[in-house]
Amino acid sequence: MPIRPDRRSFLQTTATLGAIAVISKPHQTAAGAFTGKIKKAVKYGMVTEPLSVMDKLKMLKDLGFDGVEPGTSDALEHRDALLKASQATGVAVHGVVCASNPDITTSVDVAKDLGATSVLLVVPTNAKGSYLKNYADRQEIIRRAIGHAEKHNIQLLIENVWASFLNEPLSMARFVDELQSPIVGVYFDVGNNIRWGYAGHWIEVLGNRIGKLDIKEYSRKLQNEKGLGAGFDVKIGEGSVDWPRVRNELGKIDFQGWATAEVPGGDRQRLEDVANRMNRVLDL
Repeated sequence: MPIRPDRRSFLQTTATLGAIAVISKPHQTAAGAFTGKIKKAVKYGMVTEPLSVMDKLKMLKDLGFDGVEPGTSDALEHRDALLKASQATGVAVHGVVCASNPDITTSVDVAKDLGATSVLLVVPTNAKGSYLKNYADRQEIIRRAIGHAEKHNIQLLIENVWASFLNEPLSMARFVDELQSPIVGVYFDVGNNIRWGYAGHWIEVLGNRIGKLDIKEYSRKLQNEKGLGAGFDVKIGEGSVDWPRVRNELGKIDFQGWATAEVPGGDRQRLEDVANRMNRVLDL
């Protein structure tokens, strides 16, 4: 007849086995506040090692990146290779950068082909012309592409850049809202606004207009000491961006989506450092 252990012996044995299991369990990194909510990516041109498209995406996968974002020219030139590599590795081509090129439909088409969800747009300045005409003309260029983008479910996201135009959040919000389409939003660059203001204010104002994030840093100290452009010569997490405030404001709007590094690229070691810094500032 089998011996039935008493309750005390059973509990002592269970506790011991549980302790052994905890000790022997492999170390796991604790999940951050935005783990599973924010997906991490780089611009395709940041991968500078002389590798095939497939091997570039394999390396990004190994480093913990979820996606990559090429410019339109790279997307067109490497369309088949990018699609094949993305399908093989699981590293998404999540967007295509059109910038200020008025041919938005071509970018929409290649984005659709690659399984991307957005096209990044830039509204430039016409320094010698009319502010109001430039405002209206750029809206019209975007407006002509909205139907095509809606048909293919590709977001048109406008980035805040150093164009001396739409460089405060209320102006950007107005510009977007006047286009009257849910497919049009903002590609918010966390570092680009620091010259004029504060990232937390931008997120507060833009709210759910923000479709995706560009991640970079900016130092007001370097700006004051060495000039405007020098402000970007600082690593992510070591400048003037108030990252806790950024995370707090992103949490308020329940942001979920892509965050793409837009900083000087390099080899595997450099990209690994970028990945680690993004993990820290975004709490991934």
